Amino acid sequence: MTTDPATTDPTTHESMTTDSMPQDTTISNRNRWIALYVLCGGMLMIVLDVTVVNVALPSIQRDLGFSQSSLAWVINAYLISFGGLLLLAGRFGDILGSKSVFMAGLAIFTVASLVCGLSQSQEMLVAARFVQGVGGAMTSAVILGMIVTMFPEPRERAKAMGVYAFVASAGGSVGLLAGGVLTQAINWHWIFFINIPIGILVAVLAVRLLDRPAGIGFGDGADVPGALLITTSLMLGVYTIVKPAAEKGWGASTTLELGAVSLALLGAFIAREATASNPLIPLRIFRSRNVSGANVIQVLTVAGMFGMFFLGALYLQRVLGFDALETGLAFLPATLIMGTLSLRYSEPLIMRFSARGTLVPGLLLVAGGLALFARAPVHGNYFGDVLPVMILLGFGIGVCFPALMTLAMSGATPSDAGLTSGLVNTTAQVGGALGLAVLATLSTTRTHALTAAGKSEAAALTGGFHLAFLIAAGLILAAVAVALTVLKPENALAAAAAGELAAAQDSGAGGASEAPYREAA
Repeated sequence: MTTDPATTDPTTHESMTTDSMPQDTTISNRNRWIALYVLCGGMLMIVLDVTVVNVALPSIQRDLGFSQSSLAWVINAYLISFGGLLLLAGRFGDILGSKSVFMAGLAIFTVASLVCGLSQSQEMLVAARFVQGVGGAMTSAVILGMIVTMFPEPRERAKAMGVYAFVASAGGSVGLLAGGVLTQAINWHWIFFINIPIGILVAVLAVRLLDRPAGIGFGDGADVPGALLITTSLMLGVYTIVKPAAEKGWGASTTLELGAVSLALLGAFIAREATASNPLIPLRIFRSRNVSGANVIQVLTVAGMFGMFFLGALYLQRVLGFDALETGLAFLPATLIMGTLSLRYSEPLIMRFSARGTLVPGLLLVAGGLALFARAPVHGNYFGDVLPVMILLGFGIGVCFPALMTLAMSGATPSDAGLTSGLVNTTAQVGGALGLAVLATLSTTRTHALTAAGKSEAAALTGGFHLAFLIAAGLILAAVAVALTVLKPENALAAAAAGELAAAQDSGAGGASEAPYREAA
């Protein structure tokens, strides 16, 4: 197909007109790409912090005297504030300016990391982790929106999304390796101290390289009730998943009651936004089948993969006897393959086969890798039973995640880019929390049943992991079904949006800014 995609994508018409002006384009382009790497450096710091702590938990428990149940709050305190504030932080990026929110979040995250590293008590560490989650939400929520604004041309955007997708997807496995190295070579305090020089460097470069566009402002006033409803709903929902659901089960009364309250608050928020004169989160972004479908796919995909990486690390450590450093190294092949595909080949693949056409094969490779992992034996070996899984997952994630990010941000307008970015990050966090809670619970239940039936500890653990990996593969196949039935091919989307844009211009309605969201009809 020889048609330049930039000429057929109405969502980039206005930006392309501006970009085509011949004024310092070489310097501008160079600075944009450097700015992209700066933003991804900030994102990597946030992503690493989720998994780097997992490796250090035994050392933290011994040093600060955590009980097994209270130790979970080192993770949960971060997840509750992080997952609960992503959507609100993304919208504040639109209202107040994305750079302002990014810089404020970076400062909060860096200072909180220092306090985490200096912590000498349980209370101090848990409180600092909560604040760290606030900063992480503010920083990461606006990054995708800033990338979309910086790269309006489809080919460049696809390449930029490949860089972002690699950082977002491979950062977890890099965190396992970094956590093992720092914890074993120095001590657990340095998994937090390492954030300080990175945060300062990112902040200095961001001040110089990132534009500071004005936000859209609060208009007729701040939607305080909407902000309170969505933040409370998401925080309570994340708490329900990581605490009572994971510890007492999904059928426990506490889980059901808190879950019902969270859903009721979400319903009240939707009703509020549908009737508010100046809604905090315009519901029109959900009209796009590609945006809504991509976020559903992300929930399912991240749920499967997040649980797999966590339980896969446990299989390597508790069944095959790997230490923390060996576990991190075991995931390295998948990380290298993801990086090669995301950074070098995602853009040509998306431009050649479309984002939708690239997404489905990638998801199928991920499902195949998870199904293969469900056959890993008790007395397995890395090269025969684990490395093939890592290779399949590396190829699958490296292919599908850049395409998924492209689709999820396909309906973003300049005034809603932060909100759409926050939504993408929120669905990723919800998917990860759900996946970990569900798969870990089902795996533990299966392990207990096999132990009661007389199986050895290693065999019972492996049986539980097998069940979790199979369910994870099923979640990925469900994501494939959503992709095939909900997502619209990009050429059809572009044609529909072009028709809407032309109709708006002919009628003088000035509705161009909402054109990308109308394709659902």
